[in-house]
Amino acid sequence: MAKEDDKRYADHPKEKEANSYRMAAEAALQQLDWTIGYLHGIHKGKVAQVLAKNRAHIRKNLMDREEEPLPTQVTRDT
Repeated sequence: MAKEDDKRYADHPKEKEANSYRMAAEAALQQLDWTIGYLHGIHKGKVAQVLAKNRAHIRKNLMDREEEPLPTQVTRDT
C-alpha cells in the first residue's frame, strides 16, 4: 500500500519540494562528513567529535536514517 501511495503522490508539487529538501540535506551531510574527516586529519579531534555528534543527531532524529560510520571510522584498503 505504501508503494502505491508513493507512486500516486510522486508528482505532487509538495512531494517534489520535499524531495529537493531531502537532496539538499543529503548534500549537506556529505559536506559535513568531509569536514569531520578533514578536521580529524589535521588533529582537531575535539571539534570533529562535536560535529560527529551533531551529524548523528541529524541523521537519526531529523532524517530517520540509520547511523553510518564516520569518515574517521572507515577503513581504507590501500
